[in-house]
Amino acid sequence: MTNPLDMQFAALADPTRRAILMMLLEDDMAVTDVAEPFEMSLAAISKHLNILSRAGLISQERRGRVKWCKLEPDAMRDASIWMQSFGQFEAINLDAFERFLQSELTAEGDPDEHG
Repeated sequence: MTNPLDMQFAALADPTRRAILMMLLEDDMAVTDVAEPFEMSLAAISKHLNILSRAGLISQERRGRVKWCKLEPDAMRDASIWMQSFGQFEAINLDAFERFLQSELTAEGDPDEHG
């Protein structure tokens, strides 16, 4: 799998890797800190990090004795552009949808009132 887009989507397919990316949205993290909330070995987390790194979604660097992970947000640009090509499927405006549902429920009124 050498296509960068294929590698990105394959990396994003795993919920653990998506959770790691969400954690790295906050700030750079040491590998041990990334591993902390997960019930898996450090070796398993390292495999996830290597997949994210090969996909270009994160970078890893050694600072002293600690290996740090950093989100590479520009790496998702191609995936984002690809997904936006499906623009005819507009995102749901949840606020508008909630207002619509509320107005529908209000229009129906209380069933006891019609009784």
